[in-house]
Amino acid sequence: MTASKKILKICGRGHKFYKSSDCPVCPVCEKESEQKESFLSKLSAPARRALEHKGIRTLKKLSAYTEKEILGLHGMGPSSIPILKRELKRKGFSFKKHRGIK
Repeated sequence: MTASKKILKICGRGHKFYKSSDCPVCPVCEKESEQKESFLSKLSAPARRALEHKGIRTLKKLSAYTEKEILGLHGMGPSSIPILKRELKRKGFSFKKHRGIK
């Protein structure tokens, strides 16, 4: 088993960090952006990063996606869906309805 080589990365805000994967999330920015009242704070770190990487930081933006699309994001697991549904409903939103292909 070989160890993954860590690569120096610099985020858009100039923070330097090392990652062994292609994950673009800056740990400094992630720490700074943790919002205690946000629906994102109720999710696991991988699920939160999956949404943030897709630019989904509000429930309104989340409501533009179907459950299937959200579950397809790397880092998003099925245990996050009930949390997201509850938070969407609390603010009067829901997941986008899937339209069948004709």
